[in-house]
Amino acid sequence: MRWSGQEISGDGAASTGAPALLGMTGLVRSVRTPEFQGVTFHEVTAKSALNRVPAASSMPFDWTVNPYRGCSHACVYCFARSSHRYLDLDAGADFDQQVIVKINIAEVLRAELARRSWRGDLVALGTNTDPYQRAEGRYGLMPGIIEALAASGTPLSILTKGTLLRRDLPLLERAAEHVPVDLSLSIAVFDDALQKAVEPGTPTAAARLATVRAAADAGFRVTVFLMPIMPWLTDSDAQLDDALARIAASGAARVVFGALHLRPGAKEWFLEWIEREHPELLTGYRRFYGSTSYAPSAYRRNLAQRMRPLLARHGLDSQEDEDQPEQRRITAAQAARARTAPSALDLSPQPALF
Repeated sequence: MRWSGQEISGDGAASTGAPALLGMTGLVRSVRTPEFQGVTFHEVTAKSALNRVPAASSMPFDWTVNPYRGCSHACVYCFARSSHRYLDLDAGADFDQQVIVKINIAEVLRAELARRSWRGDLVALGTNTDPYQRAEGRYGLMPGIIEALAASGTPLSILTKGTLLRRDLPLLERAAEHVPVDLSLSIAVFDDALQKAVEPGTPTAAARLATVRAAADAGFRVTVFLMPIMPWLTDSDAQLDDALARIAASGAARVVFGALHLRPGAKEWFLEWIEREHPELLTGYRRFYGSTSYAPSAYRRNLAQRMRPLLARHGLDSQEDEDQPEQRRITAAQAARARTAPSALDLSPQPALF
């Protein structure tokens, strides 16, 4: 399961010159391989697998599982970048190049799901970093996770940019015979040159659309996350119409859309990229995001007004991004009123590292 070549020794001596994270709890070893130039994988033994989502979150689920921390997809806008700071790593290049791999996560998850206190709530995968990033092809953590969830009667959802999802479609079909399984593909950029610039480690939009088609043909009602929609880069009527036409042709049933939001960590990294690659847009982005993480409310309203007729034209069910200020305020108020019962498991809320 794990790589034997290019290992960085536990005492930090490394012929490749890459750093080992010696202070990391549960670190087994750090590995580099020629297949992933510039990326170091830190194999750790996880103490827990299930992460409880904070009560004030706007997300429509309470539990997540994250087999990886950091992501070689290297999306410059990724909201999860700041989570790397809890490891004393930076939210920029380290997030892309220092990837944490929880090698025992399936075993730990099975033990947690077997507890009498587990109530079989939905578990979401892909909400922090992508479970089907390229390393999954070598580590193969997802089959064990899927099997553990299905065997325990736990519904699951998967959100990914990775075409490796196709490998596990037969397993997911079997799981869906016992529990609800929800599959979503994230496809934000349909121009190949821009996609390679802003998401350099991801498969092409065409490859992801083919994965949507494969999942739809397998009987799944697939959602496409058309987000983030980036001001002045991917938000023209023509671009949105083309994206939705291709999504509909792939067999997707629903689209979740939303404007770019830039949390601390991601904001600095993204604005550096804008200044380097699109300096003509820097003033506009600073005006939009200089003092906030979200695009102006007027922009978001206009985007929604333009999207609705396009979605209807292409016969797609739709939902706006739930992680926006209005929805977060509503959810926080509901949580303050409703969430008074103790949690099913005594587990730490996110961000949980191991």
